[in-house]
Amino acid sequence: MLGILLLYFIGKYFYELAQDFYKHRWLYAILGIIVYYASGGVFGVVLGVLDLFLELNINWEDTFGINLLSIPIGLLGYYIFHVMLKKRWQKELDIS
Repeated sequence: MLGILLLYFIGKYFYELAQDFYKHRWLYAILGIIVYYASGGVFGVVLGVLDLFLELNINWEDTFGINLLSIPIGLLGYYIFHVMLKKRWQKELDIS
């Protein structure tokens, strides 16, 4: 249930941001959700590579902790992408 609410609010904030700057609303709502999942996936790959080279001895059978860690990482990726889009679109409006 938490995951569905998270996806709803991520999509909603990107939808509203795109609406404020007259961009494709649904495209950016879906793109925001993709960025959330992609940043969590990149975190998993980086964690796997670090475990391989630094021998962190991560228990890969217990994925609950890794899933909990991927939520804030995904939100961080979402937030960075949101801020970058907002700054870029604000510059475009200032130039025009």
